[in-house]
Amino acid sequence: MRADLASVDGGAAPAGVADAAMLLAAARTVAGIAASHADQVDRDAAFPGQALAALREQGLLGALVPREYGGAGASIETIAAICRILGGGCAATGMIYAMHQIQVACVVDHGIGSAWHQDLLRRLAAEQLLLASATSEESIGGALRTSSCAVNADSGTLHLLKMAPTISYGAHADGILVTARRHPDAAPSDQVLVCMLRPDYTLECLSGWDTLGMRGTCSNGFRLEARGSVEQVLPVPFGEIAEATMTPFSHIVWAALWTGVAADAVQRARTLFRAQARARPGVLPPSATRVAEAVAIIQLMEGRIELALNHYRQHRQGSGGMSAGFALAAEMNSVKTSVSALAIEAVQTALLVCGMAGYKQGTPYSLGRHLRDLWSAPLMINNDRILTNTAHLLLADRSS
Repeated sequence: MRADLASVDGGAAPAGVADAAMLLAAARTVAGIAASHADQVDRDAAFPGQALAALREQGLLGALVPREYGGAGASIETIAAICRILGGGCAATGMIYAMHQIQVACVVDHGIGSAWHQDLLRRLAAEQLLLASATSEESIGGALRTSSCAVNADSGTLHLLKMAPTISYGAHADGILVTARRHPDAAPSDQVLVCMLRPDYTLECLSGWDTLGMRGTCSNGFRLEARGSVEQVLPVPFGEIAEATMTPFSHIVWAALWTGVAADAVQRARTLFRAQARARPGVLPPSATRVAEAVAIIQLMEGRIELALNHYRQHRQGSGGMSAGFALAAEMNSVKTSVSALAIEAVQTALLVCGMAGYKQGTPYSLGRHLRDLWSAPLMINNDRILTNTAHLLLADRSS
């Protein structure tokens, strides 16, 4: 997941490595634009429009779409590396990109074979559409595997109404993937995932987004009413989509993003540390051990994500049975809870190095935005809920 995938030892790079290098170079360009607007985005809780325009210009919104549909065919490793790079520039931009790619991954993994969804993939690549997600509901909160709203189908058309307490960047998206019960008489857990595009739905804003951090994600609450074709329902039950793709992909790319935010904070601390060392040659600044500690935390986060990527890749190459499925789910839960906590620890350690220069706004070493953005990390699918789920998985797994 390291952002140095572009380095290749001698000779012509293999196509996949060269393509990854180009995507990462494009991400660095976008990250620079995002960074120049990050403070304003945070201050005004403004959608990062300049960064999203740059993502479109660089073709990065369609990076995950397979080549046969006009995309770059990027791997999850490359997408995670892009998320890390963007997170170093602007956490809100990186989170929007990560959440968009989670939706694209669901269509790629579970929509192939459906003519409507294959056409959507072509449009994603050609038009650089931005996809959002509506999974939470006022009556059920953030319980991903439960829906209250239902698909009402009649003669090939569908209608659904969802009261969503948050839809991140919903007002700015070109489409929204919506969870709902399969039909009005279905159980709350009998869910489908419906791909709705901008002409198919209306949004009525129900609540604002005045938060501590991640302010640029503009995650307002909405009344979402959609009408379309039954062809827009992904042909796989949502439970399978969530288990195989949405949950593991989410935890990996979120962890990569949080690592990027924390790494930028630690880099600011290292820059100040070097300046202190140059000011007094031969004397190690008092913050030396804290810098070493912060760098070690980032390395631990990187290793944790790399391990999760390896497990995810191995699982997709072969089923491994029920026991392997339990192990993967526990692993993905663990990477989310551990990295979300370590990211905060890394920034708090960096803040001890930067001192008042980090505590104050408007300095080269300011870390307030980083810390406020990362306080959202343990709350995005609350860590307590995830740890409880992991405990149930460990009980159910009889392999050891």
